[in-house]
Amino acid sequence: MARIAFIGAGSFGFTRKLVNDVLNFPLLENSTIVLMDIDKERLDFVKRACDMIVEKGEYPAKVIATMDRREALKGADAVICTILAGDTEVWKHDILIPKKYGIDTNVGDTRSVSGIFRALRTIPVMVDICRDMEELCPNAILLNYTNPMAMLCRAMQKATSIQVTGLCHSVQGTAAMLAKWIGAPMAEVDFVCAGINHQAWYTRFLWNKEDAYPLIRQAMRKKAVRNHEQVRNEMFMQLGYYVTESSGHNSEYSWWFRKRPDLIEKYCTNGTGWNPGEYAYILKAYQKRKSTWKKDIQAWLKKGEVNKNAGHEYAASIINGWMGGGPFEFNGNVPNKGIISNLPEDACVEVPVIADRRGFSAMHVGPLPAQLAALNNVSIAVEEMAVEAALTGDPEMVFHSILYDPLSAAVLSMAEIRKMVAEMLKKNEKHLPTFKSVKI
Repeated sequence: MARIAFIGAGSFGFTRKLVNDVLNFPLLENSTIVLMDIDKERLDFVKRACDMIVEKGEYPAKVIATMDRREALKGADAVICTILAGDTEVWKHDILIPKKYGIDTNVGDTRSVSGIFRALRTIPVMVDICRDMEELCPNAILLNYTNPMAMLCRAMQKATSIQVTGLCHSVQGTAAMLAKWIGAPMAEVDFVCAGINHQAWYTRFLWNKEDAYPLIRQAMRKKAVRNHEQVRNEMFMQLGYYVTESSGHNSEYSWWFRKRPDLIEKYCTNGTGWNPGEYAYILKAYQKRKSTWKKDIQAWLKKGEVNKNAGHEYAASIINGWMGGGPFEFNGNVPNKGIISNLPEDACVEVPVIADRRGFSAMHVGPLPAQLAALNNVSIAVEEMAVEAALTGDPEMVFHSILYDPLSAAVLSMAEIRKMVAEMLKKNEKHLPTFKSVKI
């Protein structure tokens, strides 16, 4: 009987879907599901939804809700984390302050200035969760869904003994998109995808064991396909390999797409697959969600429709494998123990992983093509400094991490970056518990 703890369970849609996935496995259908959140109203809503899933699915499962994190973690076999440290009232400054200095952000939760500051706020909380796990459930696995994925996982893997992996749907989502472009059923597609989170590469993409990249290039001759992912398609044509995660995200991770208004207009505002190109897109979406989330939840609970079919997230299959239901292969975020030979040792890499009763076993990849490793290594260098800053409370290291951020460096001078970082550190001061001082 598995005990599965959801930390940050108030994410109504995501939590109920993951709970539904878990209970689809015969080995897990009698699990104890422990829901934990600091927002009592959201917690009550998600508890009602999960109770409904158990009742309508006739599962012998048990659902518990608590606002006590230690109580939730006690004796857990697996922990799923979907927290958000700080709300949009602090997060908005991660986007608005850089904009004042000329840095245009679209999503802002994974890399560049906004991703680094989100990491600085979140890493202390994630490490505290792992410290509780070391005491209360030392043999449990932790599955993280919170961004910025690579920096959070790197901090937990570096500072604690807990088996941690990070999960992102961009790998399977992008593979399905590419398969659709060439008319290939996913059952006939195989791939090797490796790199770092949101910047992993399909080093092989096969249809019926044949290289499908020529078909993808051919598909891009169609205007609808070419426009659908303008940034990623440009990267593919220039670098030779397709990258995970959307154009909105990837436009922020390099020097090439957001440093001038004309480039933003060319690559970041048009096309069927692009989120609105204006800065603070995601911030506006969150603010809109704040006014509608309760109504949407109440409508779902009133309708009472439960879809028993499992979704496409990896978490439930990983837990099933961990509890003895057979090995499961997925792409996860793990320490680089020689897996990718031309990326730094111990950096958090996103690679093929097997989950079974032993935990997580990553598959050897070898070297990435040089042009791909070069971009990954820049991102890793920035992330390593940001993680070290969060763990040690060193504000100067925050400045150094952003100094080497590709988008910041493409737009600002060194002195301008220092001034921007000083302003952002001051704005975030009360959310940075590991920092004795925020002066640089």
